Amino acid sequence: MHELPVIQSILDIVLNHARINHVTKVHSISLAIGELSDLQDEWLQRYFDYISKGTLAEGARLVIERTPVVLKCGQCAKEISVKQGEIKDMVCPECQNKEFTLIAGRDYFIKSMEAQ
Repeated sequence: MHELPVIQSILDIVLNHARINHVTKVHSISLAIGELSDLQDEWLQRYFDYISKGTLAEGARLVIERTPVVLKCGQCAKEISVKQGEIKDMVCPECQNKEFTLIAGRDYFIKSMEAQ
């Protein structure tokens, strides 16, 4: 159920942007969501459909792109994109270090919206 406050925030941003730009209808919203995020695509759309009723965004489709996990080596500072399943056994290809800082992978943001 943690998708609901996220979707409410996204809808608020979209409606504010629509108001500022004199949009009459939002058709789709493109989202980038980190691979480590536990936000579920199906529930995001369901909640969006529910809370957007009666707004300019009613009926809009969420287009979700999963973005890669990016780690930064704690020794040489090299940034590395990895798949979620590779994190546990990750070794820096530059210096063989095994300690990393998470740079990206849990984040989400609005990339664009299609509107008229």
